Amino acid sequence: MADLHGLLQRYVDDGPLPGAVALLARGDQVEVAVAGAMAVGGAPMAADSIFRIASISKPIAAAAVMILIEDGRLALDDPIRTWLPELAEPMVVRTPSSEIDDVVPAARPITVYDVLTSTAGYGFPSDFTLPAVRRLFAVQRDGREVRSFPEADVWLAELAEVPMLYQPGEAFLYDTCSTLQGLLISRVSGQPLPAFLAERVFEPLGMADTAFEVPEAKRHRFTSYYRRSLELADGPDGQWSSLPAFPLAGGGLAGTARDWLAFGRMLLAGGVTADGRRLLSAASVRLMTTDHTTAAQRKIGELFLEGQGWGFGGSVDLTADEPWHVPGRYGWVGGTGTSAHVIPSTGTVAVLLTQLGVDSPAPDPWMRDFWRYAAGAR
Repeated sequence: MADLHGLLQRYVDDGPLPGAVALLARGDQVEVAVAGAMAVGGAPMAADSIFRIASISKPIAAAAVMILIEDGRLALDDPIRTWLPELAEPMVVRTPSSEIDDVVPAARPITVYDVLTSTAGYGFPSDFTLPAVRRLFAVQRDGREVRSFPEADVWLAELAEVPMLYQPGEAFLYDTCSTLQGLLISRVSGQPLPAFLAERVFEPLGMADTAFEVPEAKRHRFTSYYRRSLELADGPDGQWSSLPAFPLAGGGLAGTARDWLAFGRMLLAGGVTADGRRLLSAASVRLMTTDHTTAAQRKIGELFLEGQGWGFGGSVDLTADEPWHVPGRYGWVGGTGTSAHVIPSTGTVAVLLTQLGVDSPAPDPWMRDFWRYAAGAR
């Protein structure tokens, strides 16, 4: 790991990565490394190649919710039933191991804060065998298959039929709350989610290549996406060639490393864009990048958090349990082999984009090596 390019090239030469783009920025110094190809046997990878960024969409969605809060359109303690009446009277399984027909009413309404912190009661814990979790899998489908989701209103009606696993505020549960954030954004703003994000986030930040679809004119830069066996899962003319029925706030975006860099730099600058415009207040950025979980909440979702905390839309490192953990580091990973974090203590933005899907919350070796490099633990 003498340099970033060598780190990537090792995993391209020895397998299994077809290609990758990595970016590490500290202040004005930006190191970009490119290795491999955009598709197996295809054109060389480029710094501006477009990837399905998967769950590193989540911090972007949370930032959009915070924009609406700063607009005065909603507040952290507002019940979401005002805009999502389908979830006005949710039911909760009596215990996490109860059957799905053994339910009690929610003890209190779900709030915007619950949704931002992934503690609303919907989502995935560490134990996938629980009856309510198995039922949720039929609704909260694989976000990498964006065409598998029905229209937003249909999906929300389906979710309303699933009992919550925990009472609001009791547990960190992964994924579903980010999907709900997208619905909240569109209903509060009165705009489709893609239009709101384009107007209020992507255009101010100059994220020109980030969207829920990749137009034909850009598809020569769009990477192919592979399953672990290197079986093609989606090509440039596949599921991202037009808007899906339900644009997924928690994982449906495609974009470039430099686009996420612009977002990360905004966070490090306390909400200010590169051209000096304020996208978010410093207080909103602090809320996003501060841990809001208790030890008991984290224990339930430890498979995903691995001992760390959760802010709004991303994890927050609490302790240096591993060489790549830096207290205060904020960001997340994606199921298409992506990773994006900011490290406030060092002013670092670290982005790794690959095109090889993951099948476990445990990080792959190349991901760990990149994190070590970003943390300076070489």
